Amino acid sequence: MLVVEDEEPLALLLRYNLEAEGFSVDVVHRGDEAEVAIAENSPDLIVLDWMLPGLSGLELCRRLRTGKESRTIPIILLTARSEENDRIRGLTTGADDYVVKPFSLPELMARVRAILRRTNPERIASVLSVGDIELDRDSHRVTRNGRQVHLGPTEFRLLEFLMQSPGRVFSRAQLLDGVWGRNVYVDERTVDVHIGRLRKAMMRGSERDPVRTVRGAGYAFSDKLEETV
Repeated sequence: MLVVEDEEPLALLLRYNLEAEGFSVDVVHRGDEAEVAIAENSPDLIVLDWMLPGLSGLELCRRLRTGKESRTIPIILLTARSEENDRIRGLTTGADDYVVKPFSLPELMARVRAILRRTNPERIASVLSVGDIELDRDSHRVTRNGRQVHLGPTEFRLLEFLMQSPGRVFSRAQLLDGVWGRNVYVDERTVDVHIGRLRKAMMRGSERDPVRTVRGAGYAFSDKLEETV
């Protein structure tokens, strides 16, 4: 996911909250930089400010909609312009949604999920599957190699959070925010305790450890589970 916002405090806030939802987020502060970044690595979704240095968000949106590789990228346009004509202009230029500043972060997160549900349903699929592990969000059920794995609610949320981004390293602070929530005070060592419980529940016999420890950085869900031991 790409956030294009020139107000650094807001860009940081957006990145923080989107990452807490499990998304991988890149941030740029100029429209021309965003155009280059998108050409190099097409994101699943763009949160795009209207007023930007270098190239306006509206012009960037227009260019993306004429590009063969970029025309289908979902775009949420952020702007302080609240007039009906401005909203119509933004949507007719090609934005999938239009959010007026100041906005509610929970509402923006809901809009992000709604758009991805339409355009990239596998990103928020009800069933996550990596290697021999499958997690069903609806039934709250986890299986590995066909056997059911019994997890406590915290271990389930921890596994779900990690499985959304296989191979990505999360710090303990990021895991605390994403799994326990930003308004709950929990010591970072608690993460280690629950990672240990998760590993114990997930591993039988010669099965690979599903969680990789990255010394000095944090933890990642293994992206090599399909390899044989």
